Amino acid sequence: MLLTPYRETLALPKIRSLLVVATLARIPIAAAAVVLTLHVVTDLGRGYGAAGLVGAAATIGGSVGAPVMGRLIDRRGLRPVLVLTTVAEVIYWLVAQSLPYWALLPVAAIGGFLALPAFSVARQSIAALTPESHRLPAFALDSMTTELSFMAGPALGVLIATTAGPRVAMISLAVGILLAGVGLWLLNPPIRAAHEASVSSGERVSRRSWLKPRFVAILAVTMAATLVLSGTDVAVVAVLRDSGQVAWTGAVLSLWALFSLIGGFAYGTVRRGVPALVLFAPMALLTIPVGLGGDHWWLLALLLIPAGALCAPTITASSAAISNMIPAAARGEAMGLHNSALTVGVALGGPLAGLAIDTWGPAWGFATVGAVGVLVALLVLPAELRRRRETPEPGVAPHDGSPEQTPGRDPESVPA
Repeated sequence: MLLTPYRETLALPKIRSLLVVATLARIPIAAAAVVLTLHVVTDLGRGYGAAGLVGAAATIGGSVGAPVMGRLIDRRGLRPVLVLTTVAEVIYWLVAQSLPYWALLPVAAIGGFLALPAFSVARQSIAALTPESHRLPAFALDSMTTELSFMAGPALGVLIATTAGPRVAMISLAVGILLAGVGLWLLNPPIRAAHEASVSSGERVSRRSWLKPRFVAILAVTMAATLVLSGTDVAVVAVLRDSGQVAWTGAVLSLWALFSLIGGFAYGTVRRGVPALVLFAPMALLTIPVGLGGDHWWLLALLLIPAGALCAPTITASSAAISNMIPAAARGEAMGLHNSALTVGVALGGPLAGLAIDTWGPAWGFATVGAVGVLVALLVLPAELRRRRETPEPGVAPHDGSPEQTPGRDPESVPA
């Protein structure tokens, strides 16, 4: 019975091929940050601070570029954007490996802006390929396969960079991006459902119709979630290093990812979705005391279980909520903004945890990012309570990320 939602979802046309292609396409993207860091430190002889600036430039470019690419997809269709971003990113990785540091900084920002939108395209296509009754397990599968991509990508990037050299790894990324872009171009997943086919690709939807406090609140929760995740990543390394157990870092991080996978799998089997805030608030709160287990790697791993198990469900709930509330003609831009929120959170979490660790000690890395997450949850709470008060009576489709809709009703016909 637990597997029934997944069986039914995977039986839908093109879902399996989309998940496979998207997972493979995300592997080189997931490896990019670590390869770029190793290139700056090893090949260019700079410090980790300089590498962080390059990563920040790429992050800023990507955060700005994701919604722009999404809007282009809404207006021009998927394939032209795939061609543009694939060619641009392949050129970026081929050129970047030979640039001096001063030139790499602006080029990294441009490369981030024109990055292949594999993440947002996958989520937009999932929304188009699945009825709302199956979106929750579909987005859960997307979150779980994303975890797999991030488990494989950085490991492969480090392997190539440490054996053949970072420049070879960057060329390998160019090849990987090329294959990813070609794979997505050949698959050409739909960006609108069959009942949305009447929406022309050039139709413009006013941002005022969907860029509302509820949507902004979901973006805030999404950003805070990845802030907590990336900060936790840094704090785990710091705590284990401080206690002389750095050799167990890989095991603890792998177990943490496993907890997230299990949580995402379990969440995808529920019949009624839970608002992202309800999942994120305990995740942030339970992150605060994790540093207390730093004396023993196994205790640290155990303390990560509750928060880790809520990682994938939180991202799944935010994706499902956006897919349900946004008009089809603006879904690409909205998913691009969602991807930007994910990226910004990742970029902020590491430095924030690092600052707390340097100032007060390793355990404070967990406490700081968890506390920031709780603060964001409290700031978003009034909007969530107001939405609950304004929720329509049964029979009118809700827009809270849950898959329930009145049978036969077109979800896009209900105002956001």
